[in-house]
Amino acid sequence: MGGIFAWVYAALLIIPIYYLLISSVKDNTEIFGDPFGIPRQWLFENYLGAWTSVDLGQALVNSVLITAVSLVLTLVLAIPAAYSIARSRGRIGVIVERVFAAGFLIPQFAALVPTVILSFWLSLYGTKEFLMLFFPATALPISVVLLTQFIRAIPYELEESAQMDGANRFSIILRLIIPMAAPGIVTVTILNFLAVWNEYLFSLLILAPAPENRTIQVALPLLTSQQSPQYGQLAAGIVITLLPVYLVYAVLYRRMQDALVDGALK
Repeated sequence: MGGIFAWVYAALLIIPIYYLLISSVKDNTEIFGDPFGIPRQWLFENYLGAWTSVDLGQALVNSVLITAVSLVLTLVLAIPAAYSIARSRGRIGVIVERVFAAGFLIPQFAALVPTVILSFWLSLYGTKEFLMLFFPATALPISVVLLTQFIRAIPYELEESAQMDGANRFSIILRLIIPMAAPGIVTVTILNFLAVWNEYLFSLLILAPAPENRTIQVALPLLTSQQSPQYGQLAAGIVITLLPVYLVYAVLYRRMQDALVDGALK
């Protein structure tokens, strides 16, 4: 019975992917007339059209840059914060952890207007730099809370042994905590990558006056704003946006598996 559900679940995942891929090489007539059929003519030029018509290449570069900087900055801030909370004694650590957890209670729309005002106040409205600072701020609550749990699971005796060998606090975090908390770091990275890469609303508003800075999620809907939209090009554009997601997930998932295996052997 479990095998049947597994096959059904696999089909639910594969069918939309197949439809997207096959639609990306069709014209509008075939997309609506024969949605799941093999195209009579394979229009690979849809990818070129999607790439050039809305400058998807520049948008892809912008998204990669914003996402990469945001992820690095989030980890640089979240790992020391989570370590401090996990190793703190008394009530102070619990209180600080709850403050970070309270970040989950703030609705996205509630922060929309203050965020735009803040970008004006910092003279960063319309710039990628503001999003590089804003996204880590929004990712810190979940990152700190999750990493704190992973770091708490690391025996404190290992740190004491490292201290007896002359390791300072920075060396302990770099050479002991980060390797042993690698599954948690990879998990947080995947979650934050998906959140930043797929973010649309704040990117649309903040980057509105600078079309050359727009992200790929903002550029993609422009493929349907034409007088006669080509849905094959839209499907091709979606495929282009999904490729980095699958690539990053494959790399990080393999890294998480290796970290779990190494931890089990140790």
